[in-house]
Amino acid sequence: MKVWGQTVDDETRCVHYRTPKDIIAIKFACCGRYYPCHLCHEEAESHQATQWPIGERRTKAILCGACSSELTIDEYLKTDRCLHCCAPFNERCSLHAHLYFEM
Repeated sequence: MKVWGQTVDDETRCVHYRTPKDIIAIKFACCGRYYPCHLCHEEAESHQATQWPIGERRTKAILCGACSSELTIDEYLKTDRCLHCCAPFNERCSLHAHLYFEM
C-alpha cells in the first residue's frame, strides 16, 4: 500500500509524528490517498482535506504501519492497538480525530 507524504521509515512514521507508536496512516476521504498525518496531506496536496462522514465508519481507511493491515474507521476509533498484530497506536492521535472523521 502506498503511503504519501514525508515518511521517515517503513512503518508510516513521518517528519511530523515519529514516536514508536506513530505507526498508522489514514486514507483521506478527499483524495483516497494514505498519509501519515494531516500535515503531510496539507503539504502535498493542493486541495483541502475533508472528513470521513459518520455514515462511512465501516470503510477501511486506517493502515497499520507494523503489519500493513487495513482497519475500518470504526475499528480504529474503538481501539488503541492494531486488531491484527496488536502493535500499539499513539493514544494522543485522538486529539486530531476531528480533522479526519466527522464526530
